[in-house]
Amino acid sequence: MDDMERGPAEAPDEGAVSEVIRPAAIVPEEAARAVLVELALRDVQNGGVWQSEPNLWSRYDRPWHGLANPAGAALIGTIQVAYGTPTKYEITVYRVTVTRLGVDSGWNVESLTDEALGYGGITLASCPRATLAAPPKPFRF
Repeated sequence: MDDMERGPAEAPDEGAVSEVIRPAAIVPEEAARAVLVELALRDVQNGGVWQSEPNLWSRYDRPWHGLANPAGAALIGTIQVAYGTPTKYEITVYRVTVTRLGVDSGWNVESLTDEALGYGGITLASCPRATLAAPPKPFRF
């Protein structure tokens, strides 16, 4: 896939900072509901700076000019999430990327994540973490 086929969150960005959250952060049910409501209210198409999808939350530097018209709005960073894990109403945060523009504007992994999670009254540091299981024993013949 060449660079033109990729979405804005997938395009290579020299100077970007990407971090896998280990162990993954688990957004509890009550906070998850609040975060999703607030991200929807702050959608780029409604005068906000967030675009939320079931697997990716994207933060832009300014609102868009209508449906699918970014009109020069630049991506600050993305938060990769999984809904419904580990339980039905929780959200798992597992990777955060801050673009070069975001880094140059003073953003980092924690500040980007804290803005989104703050709508639910939590931060990345205070978020419960997934339990990491020990790897299975190697198979022996």
